[in-house]
Amino acid sequence: MADEKEKKVDTASKKETSSKAKTTTKTAEKKSAPAKKSDVKKTETKTAEKKVEAVKETVKVKENKENNSADELVAKATVKYARISSRKIAIVANLIRGKNVDEALAILKFTPKAGSEVLEKLLKSAIANAENNHQMAHSKLYIAEIYSNQGPTLKRIRPAAKGSAVRIRKRTSNTTIVLKERV
Repeated sequence: MADEKEKKVDTASKKETSSKAKTTTKTAEKKSAPAKKSDVKKTETKTAEKKVEAVKETVKVKENKENNSADELVAKATVKYARISSRKIAIVANLIRGKNVDEALAILKFTPKAGSEVLEKLLKSAIANAENNHQMAHSKLYIAEIYSNQGPTLKRIRPAAKGSAVRIRKRTSNTTIVLKERV
């Protein structure tokens, strides 16, 4: 019996302490409420300062990129939807990658591949872009990048034996040449 009374007293005292803790936390929240508003203002100003710093850094990065691009001019030419497979273009493109423009034109002129005609026209266009749009010297130009990606495939059907049909895939390619000046 005495044990039950002690248990009741212990639970009652625990309830009182928990209710006191609740009231103290509520009063603490009320007291800290005005401080929270100022904290919010401080955090807002800190985040605004961080944003300004981030913008300044991006501007510096852009300026650096512009300075680098001003030092190194780039001329591009692209042919899209050429009716030749990108694999056939890539064979010839590997021959002229990294070469001077005049040397590349000579290679393309005497290469007996279907892709050489397309690339020769494209290279001449890139040279014209470099000279006319970017005022680059013809003698310093070289092929910095050349790549050919697959374009959309035209699908055709050819009749086959026993009333069936066979698909014919007419592949296209998108090719890009990037010219730069040697320093």
